[in-house]
Amino acid sequence: MYSFAYHRDASIEGTCRLRETLDNARFLAGGQSLLPMMKLRFAAPENIIDLRDLEELRGIKRDGEVITIGALTRHADVARSALMRETIPAIADLAGWIGDPMVRAQGTLGGSVANNDPAACYPSACLALGARIHTTAGEIEADDFFLGVFETALTDGALVTAVEFPVPDTAAYVKFRHPASRFALAGVFVARFGGLVRVGITGAGQMGAYRWIEAEEALTENFSADSLDEIKTDISVMNSDIHADAEYRAHLVEVMTRRAVKEAITRQY
Repeated sequence: MYSFAYHRDASIEGTCRLRETLDNARFLAGGQSLLPMMKLRFAAPENIIDLRDLEELRGIKRDGEVITIGALTRHADVARSALMRETIPAIADLAGWIGDPMVRAQGTLGGSVANNDPAACYPSACLALGARIHTTAGEIEADDFFLGVFETALTDGALVTAVEFPVPDTAAYVKFRHPASRFALAGVFVARFGGLVRVGITGAGQMGAYRWIEAEEALTENFSADSLDEIKTDISVMNSDIHADAEYRAHLVEVMTRRAVKEAITRQY
């Protein structure tokens, strides 16, 4: 890992001011995405701005049929939140399956969303639920936020402050985990709002998280795993590496989607 200078401030304004004045600076939330990238030398910021003192960015609250999770809320807190279990248990499940206990105790929703790791779990939930990403530069719909592998619509220097999730009629998240890293080789989040179904995929695509439109159309017409019988994943857009080739990942996407639909059907919100 390259050397870097360390900074922190207790206010959002002061933190953003640091980002504006320091050269080659990156925000550090839980560190579970950025620090491994730095160790592998995929990222080499000269200045790290730690967000740990921004208490106002922590917490989960409900306003009608919308759940807002602060960017610095840790995965473990989401997983054991009674409010999440009551409203969108699929997100609590998702958070509880991220990494290992150490990762869940340190990793944050905002860090996961901002880094947009191609195998991260949260981006699929954001896409399937039609989430809204709050940043210091404004609000961005999830469909417009995730642009590609490690690439988002965050403007330079902007900070993710919270994510709004509409409460669906039902939802489920299922993933096939890498046995060592626990990252998703393929993860599928299915959500139904009235007659509309959305499907978010992570871990499988060459361009990172994406919506599987063909599956959404079939499930909107008939919310049943059987409706996916004639739907095939496009292998040409699947990722291929030493852990799983494109054909295998395409198969996983189809299998995980069926399982997610079956689980969502059994849930009563």
